[in-house]
Amino acid sequence: MLGQIVEISNPGQRLILTRGFLEIRTEEGVAGKVPLDDIEAIIAATPALTYSNQLLAALAERGAPVVICSRRFAPIAMLLPLSGHHAQGERFEAQARAKRPLKKRAWAQLVRAKIRAQAAVLEVVGNETKRLKRLADNVRSGDSENVEAQAAQYYWPRLFGKTFRRDRKADGINTLLNYGYTVLRAATARSVVGAGLHPSLGLHHKSGGDALRLADDLMEPFRPTVDLFVWEIVGDQRDPELTIERKRRLAGVLHADFSTDHGASPLSNVLSQLARSLADLYLGRSRKLVLPVAPLPLLEDENLADGGPAGL
Repeated sequence: MLGQIVEISNPGQRLILTRGFLEIRTEEGVAGKVPLDDIEAIIAATPALTYSNQLLAALAERGAPVVICSRRFAPIAMLLPLSGHHAQGERFEAQARAKRPLKKRAWAQLVRAKIRAQAAVLEVVGNETKRLKRLADNVRSGDSENVEAQAAQYYWPRLFGKTFRRDRKADGINTLLNYGYTVLRAATARSVVGAGLHPSLGLHHKSGGDALRLADDLMEPFRPTVDLFVWEIVGDQRDPELTIERKRRLAGVLHADFSTDHGASPLSNVLSQLARSLADLYLGRSRKLVLPVAPLPLLEDENLADGGPAGL
């Protein structure tokens, strides 16, 4: 069963564990219940919130991350389990020993996939894609020429207009992107831990304060899918609000089916396969990452409304 993203956005709530359920309580009583086994991640989007330690431990046992967000829905903290795989120690060691050329090749594969996905998004919205396709073909080991940034400069104004600038601290479209990326990052971090890898040991991202560098690396090819969801949601609006309905649709990105070598598979499963393939790469069992056959999911209009968060 595909999990739910549970967002807690109302102040003054308390989250506790009750007989295998996440129970949300307010001063008036029980506001809702969700089975723990159905939870993909929890997004805490209000400062006035309390948790029981028993609940946090139960979520960690199931590998479900708890994401703490800022006012603009950018993630500022995340709770993840310490142990996620029976061979975790062996995989940590292989990850830490990985040579620079291996990591540079893997990063180049991720950047190419991201740029090809950006080109596919522009094709969907009716814009020229030749330049992005050429840029993707020009990515070298480690993306030494920073082709990723060149692609971004071309991509953003053609997707959201000439005046748009990607800024995590800005409102409007940026807030919707923040929320979608938060959902994607949480699912990617869960997949990384589930594959027995350490989320802080990245391939490319090197921010000293970023404890999820590997998740940030692996989510890159799927950011354009979030972008496309946002484009579909906002239409012609230039300053859209992040409503409950829009949060629900953005969280549905994890249920979007991608074409893979084994048939259609939801993004949450695609992320798990990608993380496992990276573990195999570190262990010398494979030579490349496993990514979807096509850069974008098999999108249908109704898919955008599926699998959204239980907003409580």
